Amino acid sequence: MLNVKNIQQYYGGSHILRDLSFEVPAGKVTVLLGRNGVGKTTLLKSLMGLVPIRSGSIEFEGRALQGLPPYERARAGIGFVPQGREIFARLTVEENLRMGLASRAAGTPIPPELFELFPVLQQMLHRRGGDLSGGQQQQLAIARALAAYPRLLVLDEPTEGIQPSIIKDIGRVIRRIADQGLGGQKVGVLLVEQYYDFAEELADAYLVMERGEFVARGHGEDMATAGVRQLVAI
Repeated sequence: MLNVKNIQQYYGGSHILRDLSFEVPAGKVTVLLGRNGVGKTTLLKSLMGLVPIRSGSIEFEGRALQGLPPYERARAGIGFVPQGREIFARLTVEENLRMGLASRAAGTPIPPELFELFPVLQQMLHRRGGDLSGGQQQQLAIARALAAYPRLLVLDEPTEGIQPSIIKDIGRVIRRIADQGLGGQKVGVLLVEQYYDFAEELADAYLVMERGEFVARGHGEDMATAGVRQLVAI
């Protein structure tokens, strides 16, 4: 589904991403782990076109993405949940969800499936986003990214600052999306995470990044025996 080959990225004279290659298949959760400052968020921003890559290729369903602006990547079928959520605090929950439909035709209804995944959002449909708790805002950010039925969901540390009960709810949603798809189609998930236990529970495959390059990768079921926890420990 997503095929990244040999991408390089620099900030000024600093080499941030070093010859990274990986794939994210449909119907699977690929987890990217690493300590703070190793380049995880920069990689996601590069995938979304928010920062340019120096060289390499990014293909999604066989289509080259490098050089395309972020909105074209969203139209291609990639949903992005940034670190810190970045919901619209002054807009209602309903209006936030409609923002996720910006790439669709005017009048496209909010998919009812979103309220099956996150029932609390239906209860708070007319409440402003800024009045929601941190966990509810994170659920809203994920639902907004899912509104246009993306075929790839990219999440940047969705458990950051979230209470344990909602972390479990978010984990169940991610697993359901990967296993059952969304809107009748398969969905791949790329999850950046520092919470090791959450990542291990969900991972079909894992990547570990250090200083802008991958230092380990493998099947999710092998994370414990591969010593991944020690690789990402602070």
